[in-house]
Parts: sequence; C-alpha cells; structure tokens
Amino acid sequence: MSLESLFVFEYSYWLLAAIALMAVLYSSVGHGGASGYLAAMALWGLAPQEMRPAALVMNIVVTCWLLYRFQPYKLMPHKLFWPLVMASTPAAFIGGLWVIDVLSYRLLVGVLLGLAAVRMLVNSKANQQIQLPALWLVLAVGLLLGFSAGLTGIGGGVFLSPILLIFGWCTVRQSTAVAAGFILLNSIAGLAGYVVSAQPWPLGTGWLMLAAFAGCLLGAELASHRASSNVLRKLLAGVLIIAAGKMIFSAF
Repeated sequence: MSLESLFVFEYSYWLLAAIALMAVLYSSVGHGGASGYLAAMALWGLAPQEMRPAALVMNIVVTCWLLYRFQPYKLMPHKLFWPLVMASTPAAFIGGLWVIDVLSYRLLVGVLLGLAAVRMLVNSKANQQIQLPALWLVLAVGLLLGFSAGLTGIGGGVFLSPILLIFGWCTVRQSTAVAAGFILLNSIAGLAGYVVSAQPWPLGTGWLMLAAFAGCLLGAELASHRASSNVLRKLLAGVLIIAAGKMIFSAF
C-alpha cells in the first residue's frame, strides 16, 4: 500500500458526499459512524473487501477527532473500561484476521445494520442505580462486540452505549468516554488484523477518510451546540434499514 494508492480517485462524488453526511450525523450524537459508512458503501454497491477496511479507517479518524474535541476520557470509569477493552481488542484483531466470504459478510452486516437501526429508534434511558457488573459479563460483552468489530468494520459503540446505560454500568457522561475509547481501540485492532492477514487493500481510501473527517468537523460543532438528536436518529435509522435490506437480499 502506497500513499498514491490511497488517493487514487475510485469513488463517485455522491458517495463521498454520503460519507461526509454520515460523519456529520453520527459525530453530532457522539459516535464514530462505522454503521453509517457501511450503509452508504452498501447503497453504492462497493465490494465487501472494500467496505470493511474503509469503515475501520474512517471510524479511527472520526473517533480521534471526537476524543480531541471533547476530551471525554477525563470522565473514564477505569474499572469498567480496561477489562472491557482487554477482552475486546484481541477479539477485534482476530476478527480482522478472519477471511469471510462475500455472501456471509453481506448477510452479517445486513443483520447488524438492522439492529443498529432499531437501536437508533429506541431511546436508551439510563438506569439511575450505577453498579459495576460482574467481571465475566464485562469480558463477554467485550469479546462479542470486539470480534464483530474486526469482522465487519462496525466499531461497536452503537451497541455498547445502550448496554452501559440500560443496565446501569456507568453514567450517561461516562458512557460517552467508554464508547469513544472502545470504538477507537477496537477499530485500530481490527484494522491491524486485516493488514496482517494480507487481505486486499482498497484503492482511494484516502478520499473516504477526508470526506469523513470533513463531516465530523461539522458534526462535532453541532454536538457542542446541543442540537436535537431525535430527528437525526430517525433519519439515520431509515438509511440503515434501507442499506440492511439491500445487503441481506443481495446475499441470496
């Protein structure tokens, strides 16, 4: 992989605009946006071997900016976070190593995008009683979400946040810190596994990275001004449902 290959123009302007829009919407509600990027790439018909590494790279770029912009790690509940990522990052690396056939990838990503859409439509009300869960449960959640992150390119934050809040593992503000760190480390580990496994690297990924970064700059400003997220979540859910349907039906 060379610098020139990163910026070979392989994509339509409409796809880049869609990636930027997804970054705006997701970063405005504090997420990296991998499920949105996968949805956009699915709608534009990109091959699975292009989608997974591209989604992981964009996740890393956007999450790094969100961590820099808001510095949520100052609120990090370390007794929860470190066991979680100690389980998830090796699992994400293994998931990245895994070579999955095209039809299985489409079906799996389609199901996960559908679940992410449901997550967007359901408000996760925080449990008022905060209590650290059993260690085995934290490790199990980390293993499952980490492996799926490396295997599909979805960072896992969209699924982790409701678990943290519904079961009262941490406060709302702490969940932002945990999810951001979780997404970043899983995405790095999953991408490392993908690279080590010598699977093909898509041309033109640099343009997708730039589009995602441009979008997250605007999205972070919307978040800082406390823009209402209800409409954004419903819009995202609609896009995810359409993309999920396309991925699932294309698997048969």
